[in-house]
Amino acid sequence: MGTQTAEGGAEPHNHHEPSAVVLAMLRVFLRTAARARSRTSRPAQDDDVLLDAPDDRLAPALVAAAQGEYAPAAGLLAETRENADWEHRDRYATRLAAFARSRAEWLENWRATAPDDPDALLVAARLAVDRHWDSPARAELLRQITPAVTAAAEAAGRDPVPWRTALDAARGARAGHAEFERLWAQAVRRSPHHYGCHVAALEYLAAASPAAHRECLDFAETAAQDAPEDALVRALPVRAAFTCLTTDDDGDAAGVHRARLDAAADRAIALSAAHPAADPWPAELRNLLTYVLVRLERHQDAAEQLRLTGPYVTSFPWARDTDDPLGRFLQVRADVRAAVASGSGTTGSGHPRSGHGGRVRPGDH
Repeated sequence: MGTQTAEGGAEPHNHHEPSAVVLAMLRVFLRTAARARSRTSRPAQDDDVLLDAPDDRLAPALVAAAQGEYAPAAGLLAETRENADWEHRDRYATRLAAFARSRAEWLENWRATAPDDPDALLVAARLAVDRHWDSPARAELLRQITPAVTAAAEAAGRDPVPWRTALDAARGARAGHAEFERLWAQAVRRSPHHYGCHVAALEYLAAASPAAHRECLDFAETAAQDAPEDALVRALPVRAAFTCLTTDDDGDAAGVHRARLDAAADRAIALSAAHPAADPWPAELRNLLTYVLVRLERHQDAAEQLRLTGPYVTSFPWARDTDDPLGRFLQVRADVRAAVASGSGTTGSGHPRSGHGGRVRPGDH
């Protein structure tokens, strides 16, 4: 499931390999780590950290989009659709839509040239939902576009990814349970283990009842147990753990559900280990897992995930706490290293060396 790399011994495909000029342009148009303001206050290696870096398939499409050209994006998404590569398709469509929020000319040209192209419709629907999401009138605005988003999904055949967008739109529009379940049935009929659709459903459960930690964990664990060994949806329990820890107003979730939170982290650790180190594909999983491990005070395990993550930082989950996700990541990384160096880290079981279960406090990372 991971992206093929040159280190893995595969011959690189020329049409996926950006040139030096392309890479230079990429630095202009894509967010990467800022240079350290004070080299005396940060280790030199912090200069090499990248925020939301694309993989070698997405990078050329983004560079071309910055020039107003849509053909590489169209080719990339068509390839994922034809190969039923739904996880990459979901991620690429989301990243392309995010790029189009600030530079939409390429998408407008694409839609004008091929108004019925399913890949262009997918990105456009994702963009429409994303643009309305931060509005104070989100629910009303999303109710207006939900029929069109759903119609586009219905016209997309076996593709489950448009249904992820429809599920997100329904959640933002505060759709009732019956309507959400109807959309959910359409999504899982097309792909019973699609991670993005499961995340949308998990977030709907959490939004419907912020204290429903048990229900969220039940849903995520069942989905993970039913999935193939290498399926990304096997990481859903750690996403549920994140939801529990970040909506735990009274601080009880880590105590009541501690064993389940540790089990979710352990499952995600196993999935992380199945991917190469310093690879952009599992970077979001590893960033999320690091966040959860730190909240569980499992600093040794968090340090290992930081090692595997390498330079690849993702805005999620760090943007939840701050407008500077990169800075937040660097601070957490420094804290983890300090905890491990001081001997205050925890064992792999999630219990502190003293033998008492850790308790997550609201002000913790």
